[in-house]
Amino acid sequence: MTLTRLVPNGARVGKGDVVAQFDPIEQLDQARESAARYEDLDFQVRQRQADNAANVERRRSEREQAEAELAKARLDVSKAPVLSETDAAQNTIRAATSETRLESLRRTHPHEERADQAALRILELQRDRQRAAYDRAQANLEKLRVRAPLGGMVAHATFYNNGSMVRPQEGDQMYRNNTLMSIFDPGEMLVRVSVAEPDGALLHPGLEATAFVDAYPDMALPARFVTASPVAAAAGLGRGIKTFMAVFRLERADPRLMPDLSAAVVIEAHNGPASPAPSNQAASAGAAR
Repeated sequence: MTLTRLVPNGARVGKGDVVAQFDPIEQLDQARESAARYEDLDFQVRQRQADNAANVERRRSEREQAEAELAKARLDVSKAPVLSETDAAQNTIRAATSETRLESLRRTHPHEERADQAALRILELQRDRQRAAYDRAQANLEKLRVRAPLGGMVAHATFYNNGSMVRPQEGDQMYRNNTLMSIFDPGEMLVRVSVAEPDGALLHPGLEATAFVDAYPDMALPARFVTASPVAAAAGLGRGIKTFMAVFRLERADPRLMPDLSAAVVIEAHNGPASPAPSNQAASAGAAR
């Protein structure tokens, strides 16, 4: 699908705001086509309903006429004593013919009524199918508008395109499972860092530190230790020191902060009560999130 609208990187959005939109032309065409077919079939349904009602009246009239002819024929048969033999025989034949016709109408009319109802039901199903297609196209139009599930700041994601990692922009062709962006709350930012095993003894609840963002050398933000992984990761090839993951919370926000920025956390460690001079020990670079 073609991306036709995308909020700028770093923009602030509220919950429910449209942050991205895809080309709706195909869905609009389907909606218009389904609406036109629905209107045509709806007209056919109303016309068929009118035809069925007219057929019901016609069949009722035919039965009443046949009953009247049969009654008249039986009355004529009852006059046989005062009529000639030829006229009496003709009246008997007319009575039998009227009775046969009435019996035929009584047998065929229920089948005709069922056929009319079936034809009407077919048109109704076709009309409802077009209505469902129209509703589905309208729902797809809404799905093409991506809304923010929460309020916060937008950070465009990267995806693989033509041999390189790029950020999405308007006019790009997006495919299934392509990540457009992340929305985060800049009021609370965390730094994940890889800490060397010897520095683990310095970590304790409430530990204060300073975070330096590599992209902005002049940015130094106070941080506080939150948690650490209890299990150290295996050491890399040629390295004898293991590391484990630790998380620090930034105590102050900065409008330039974005997810996935690399940063370093410096811990102010004291050698003991009699050594007031601090020694700075920096954890390895992590990712601000």
